[in-house]
Parts: sequence; C-alpha cells; structure tokens
Amino acid sequence: MTAVSKQPSGAASYVNRRPLMMSSTRRKNLIALFALMPALVIFCAFWLLPFSRLIVMGAEADRSSGISTYLTILTHRQYLISLVTTVGISLVVSITAVAIAGVAGFFLARQHFFGKAVLVAILTFPLAFPGVVVGFLVIMLGGRQGALAQTSLWLFGERWMFAYSLAGLFIGYLYFSIPRVITTVMAACDNLDQSLEEAARSLGANTWQVTKDVIIPGIAPALLSTGAICFATSMGAFGTAFTLGTRLSILPLNIYGEFTNYANFAMAAALSVVLGVITWVALSLARRLAGGNLGASA
Repeated sequence: MTAVSKQPSGAASYVNRRPLMMSSTRRKNLIALFALMPALVIFCAFWLLPFSRLIVMGAEADRSSGISTYLTILTHRQYLISLVTTVGISLVVSITAVAIAGVAGFFLARQHFFGKAVLVAILTFPLAFPGVVVGFLVIMLGGRQGALAQTSLWLFGERWMFAYSLAGLFIGYLYFSIPRVITTVMAACDNLDQSLEEAARSLGANTWQVTKDVIIPGIAPALLSTGAICFATSMGAFGTAFTLGTRLSILPLNIYGEFTNYANFAMAAALSVVLGVITWVALSLARRLAGGNLGASA
C-alpha cells in the first residue's frame, strides 16, 4: 500500500487561520492610522513645520554681530544673562513648588476633615487664572500701591516693593506652580500602597524613616514629573512677566522684544529654539528618571 502523508491537524488549522490573522492585523493597522491621522496632521501643521522654519531662520546671521544667532546667544552678554536667569528662576521655582506643595498634597491626601473639599478648591483655584491676572495680583501685593507698600509706609515711612523684580516674578511663577504639584501629589498618594507603610512601622521604623524610605520613593515619579512640568511652564511663561515689566531679562520677554520692537526675526527664532530645546531636554530627562511615566500620578 502507498503511504499517504497527512498534514497534522494543528498545522492545517494554523495555515487556514494565517490569512485571517494577516487580514485582522492590516485592519488594526488601518484603524490605528486613521485614529492617529488627525493628531499627526495637527502636529505637522502647527509644530513640525513652524519649528523647522524657526531652526532654519535662527541659523541666519545676526544683524548686529554678523555671526550666527545661535553663537551670538552664547557669546553676547545680554542673551547669555537672559538664558541663565530664565533657567535659574525656573529651576528654583520648580524645586520650591515641589517642596512646599508636596508636603501639602500629602497631608491633604491622607487627612479627612470638614471643609477639605473647599480648601482643595481654593488651593487649586489659581489654575483658572491666566498669567496676566497672576501678574496683576503680584502687583496688588508687592507693587507701589500694593498691600506691602502701604503697610511699610504706615509703619516705617517708606515703601517696600518687590513686584517689578525677579522676586516678584518668582512669587508669580510659584503661585501658579503650587496647584499643579498639589493635585499631582494627591493623586500619587491615593495610589500609594499603604500596606508598605504599615509593614515598615511593624518592623520598628519611625515616622521619618517611613517617609524617607517608603513614601518619598513611592511618589518620586510624580514629584519628578510635576517638577518638570513646573519648569517647562516657568520657562515659557510670558503673561506674568510682561505684566510685571518688560525690563526683566528673561527669554520670553527677549523673544517678544526682538520680534516686536527690533524686527530681528533671526534672533527671535534662535531664542525660541533654545528655549524649546532646553524645555524638551528637561521633560525628557524627567520622563526617563520617572520611568517613562511623565505626568502620571505614581
């Protein structure tokens, strides 16, 4: 008798299902492409193309120095001071906001008391204010006719002011950074496994040891993420700085001045690219340190 080779039933079934699997994969890829298409179009139209144009324009020679605008930023004292000042104040604001609002957010997440919802709403209310309003509030506090100036004039016979300086800008940036940290830390603490804290206490750890070894590492991704967001927001904030005075030496105001007052488009483009690159690097670094979960609660 002639032996008839038979294909195993499992292999035959796989061969029969293979076209269906490939068809299903193509269908999923098409669905994904159609789902991403609006976002890709908006990304290319409103970010990729304009930013590419900024990079090219920023590579042109500066009108005053005659050299590349990127090199001018690094060699000209005015732009270098502006760059260092902007990065410095944004970094200090981020660290201060995380330190202050991190403690407050943890307390609000773990404590339950009458009026807590109202208190949280009040603390997060600055998120509803644009930068111009925040700047105006700083002037009402530390301006020439502000509360501090009026009180110091009555007590000491002189006006104390801070609104039109880097101190006023720091207060304004800190004001709208704190709510972002509080909301993020509260969400992170809600997702933190409290059994780890109980286990640490059962092993004899005191409150400080629990905080240092359990709580802070547990919410560290949230702290890094919200700190990076505060840094990025402070780097590009314009309304608050413009309200407090255009003489402040920070990048957003320099970009506005070069573009509006001097029509120096190459320098404005180069400053914009430098600001964007620094912010992108900060966000990427925070995302990497936070485990690729930037903006997540924990």
